[in-house]
Amino acid sequence: MKITQIAGFLGCGKTTFLLKLSQVLRGNNERKIALVVNEIGEIPVDGKIMEESDMQVKDIGGGCICCEVATTFAKTLSGLYRAFKPDHVLVEPTGVAVPHQVKLAAKMGRRDAKLSMGPAIVLFDATRPAELLDMDMLGQLVTTQIKDADILAISKVDAVDAAEAEDSAERIRKFNTTADIVHLSSFKNLGIKQLSQRIIDWKE
Repeated sequence: MKITQIAGFLGCGKTTFLLKLSQVLRGNNERKIALVVNEIGEIPVDGKIMEESDMQVKDIGGGCICCEVATTFAKTLSGLYRAFKPDHVLVEPTGVAVPHQVKLAAKMGRRDAKLSMGPAIVLFDATRPAELLDMDMLGQLVTTQIKDADILAISKVDAVDAAEAEDSAERIRKFNTTADIVHLSSFKNLGIKQLSQRIIDWKE
């Protein structure tokens, strides 16, 4: 059971991408996919949308899976392993989660389940690079997410021109020199097959 997280700050397009990605990963029912959605509030909302995708969906509310509800997250993964045995679990943490800490929380599930870590894919919104990087507190959070990424996805590239998309790529490359950078548009299905294949091929 491979655990892949789709991280990034609020509004960068994680949920839409997660739905498209899960459909591509599933293929013609070749693979079993489960989704874990983490909302900070008591009542998760994204999971309600995802249930329409006809896949196993688990909501975790009440806190962030990288800290307050890490144990709940680990138990959720163990439960999925026992009851559903998916090939892939796609995790959407909150927009303020730190990918490295989410990975550590997921690894707690190894006590009761056989699982491996897929890549941490961090989305970066190409329509608002200055807002995300230049504000003091927000910029610190976003750059931490970028530094933790195995793969960086410049999202919403359909809403900007090529020069603006490249500017976003250059900005975030300064904080992570090793991660692959992929241009992503969930609306136009750009980059989704490429990222799906990277997840399938990923070795921990």
